[in-house]
Amino acid sequence: MSNHAEFLAGERADDVLFFLHEDAVSNPEALSDYADPVDDGLVLVLPGDNGRDAFQSATGIDPMGLAQEAMKTEGEVHDDCTDANCPVAEEEPEENHTTKFVFAFAEEQNEDVGGLYADGDVIHAYAVCTCGERYSDKWVVES
Repeated sequence: MSNHAEFLAGERADDVLFFLHEDAVSNPEALSDYADPVDDGLVLVLPGDNGRDAFQSATGIDPMGLAQEAMKTEGEVHDDCTDANCPVAEEEPEENHTTKFVFAFAEEQNEDVGGLYADGDVIHAYAVCTCGERYSDKWVVES
């Protein structure tokens, strides 16, 4: 099973995942040893701090700042974390609404917290669209 599949299955709670659209990466070959190629770009699954640093280095965006900003707007990130539906697309369909980046982490099931967290491991995902919109989504990992 790939790191990507393990992450999506909730088996890599200490890691982060990020997707980089092929148009957002100037030198994708430089990441080939660390990334899994997907249809429109690359997915990297790396240990927590290293992954956050790598995301910031690759995108110029602080992942924790992205999370804080993106939580203000709900959107839909696809459950494979390689695409998303920009919430602005309905209002401005003529704009380009390609998912540029996705940053995600998993939180283990926590019945004490309740809500989604009582139902299983939860994936938190934050997306950046080419239009500039930043938005978030979260869901329970399907077992």
